[in-house]
Amino acid sequence: MAGAIVAAVDQVAGAEVQVTCAGRTDAGVHALAQVVHIDLEASVLEARFATGSEPGTEIPGLARSLTSLCGPGIVVWRAVVAPDGFDARRSATARRYRYDLELGERGDPLRRNFVWHVGGELDLAVLRIATDPILGEHDFGAFCRRPPDRPTGPITRRVSDARWSLLGDGLLRFEIEAGSFCHQMVRSLVGALVAAGQGRIRPSDLVTLLHSGRRDGAPTIAPPRGLCLVAVRYPEALGGTWC
Repeated sequence: MAGAIVAAVDQVAGAEVQVTCAGRTDAGVHALAQVVHIDLEASVLEARFATGSEPGTEIPGLARSLTSLCGPGIVVWRAVVAPDGFDARRSATARRYRYDLELGERGDPLRRNFVWHVGGELDLAVLRIATDPILGEHDFGAFCRRPPDRPTGPITRRVSDARWSLLGDGLLRFEIEAGSFCHQMVRSLVGALVAAGQGRIRPSDLVTLLHSGRRDGAPTIAPPRGLCLVAVRYPEALGGTWC
């Protein structure tokens, strides 16, 4: 996504830019509320889009042009001059993801790119019991793909919300919110939780894995297609929640 936006902005603005995203996603993961920032000179805004550079100024021409170049896979809902000091990644106070699963023996081919068809049924009560221990601040090293520069040591994150809900029509949704996430954290958690819901591991096994800080023996991670970034939160002075 970032590469496509960079190429589009270079073309529209006539300048080389760098793009910073609020959340990095693996190939196949979706985003309904991705926030990015780019640095453009005030002269470019005036010359190309006939807008000023005051914070809060809407740039509808930029949004339309980027959508035209990047669509239909990428749609720019809004372009606005950001407040001073805004950074799409570092200024964010929380991100919220959802993961959709499809139950039942027969999957719906029309939603195959947006859900994980696990087949059969999952025990919702067990899923919720297994989810409770991940709330709060923990070392999530057992549920992360470690960066090359941090092969050992804790990877601490604070999870403020994690919940399951039945949507009907054979769909089950997992939602999770944290200040930040490490690489593959949500998919790793979903994979382990599904294993518990299927009876392949016990909720206590997930707790043991969490406390170990090691991925050894962890269930296979969930595929990327069911995961979606749905909200990014900022302080009110920097734009509030984007969702």
